[in-house]
Amino acid sequence: MSGDFPKNAEEARLDRDTTREELTETLEALGQKLDVKARVKENVDDKLDQATAKVADVTNEPTAARFRQGADAVRANPLPVFAGVLGLLILIRLILRRRNS
Repeated sequence: MSGDFPKNAEEARLDRDTTREELTETLEALGQKLDVKARVKENVDDKLDQATAKVADVTNEPTAARFRQGADAVRANPLPVFAGVLGLLILIRLILRRRNS
């Protein structure tokens, strides 16, 4: 098909089916690009893999496996970690205020 008007019903159906397939592929590609949550998750997984490999280089394999398990546990339930970090920051601020007074 060269972009001309179809000459018969069979060409029209073929053109319609081809266009439908192309649109489906385009929409799937756009959906993947717009799925920010999935892209961020993939990026975090890649960074964790790199960090685990570096830990394995510096230490031994069981330590790297424990590091990965800990990172996965934090990702599965981040609220306690964030609460702990927030508490630690508040404690540091209080200590610094008392020290300056």
